[in-house]
Amino acid sequence: MDELRRTGLAKMNEVYGWEMPDMPGDFFALTVDHLFGSIWTRSGLSMRDKRLMTLSVVTALGLQDLAEVQVNAALHNEELSAAELREVAIFLTHYVGFPLGSGLNGVVERVNAKRMKAAASGGAPDRKANVNDAVRMHTGKGLDEE
Repeated sequence: MDELRRTGLAKMNEVYGWEMPDMPGDFFALTVDHLFGSIWTRSGLSMRDKRLMTLSVVTALGLQDLAEVQVNAALHNEELSAAELREVAIFLTHYVGFPLGSGLNGVVERVNAKRMKAAASGGAPDRKANVNDAVRMHTGKGLDEE
């Protein structure tokens, strides 16, 4: 594994609070090497700023599955609180419309409920489950599925 891939994987895992292994394929390579190895590592914006912009874009596009990944990561990395994420949903609703904004609000509530349930049972969110959800979203199967 070259240095760019190592840097990209480390940043991806930091951004999402994951334990993502290196994966085969050009799409994964471009995502890790360019997006995470070259873009997310730039110092011009804070991680919180980048998260807010990414969350805004996926909300505007109606991508609730990706919004869930972003919300979970923002909470995991303590970049935004649940209350701040609710405010983001309210604010964005007035720019992207009620259906998209309320979709984000629903995502925030679902993710927060899952995290509160895990905390109440003495557990932490399963980092491997987050990776499996993301891999399944893009490939149709989880890491352990053939």
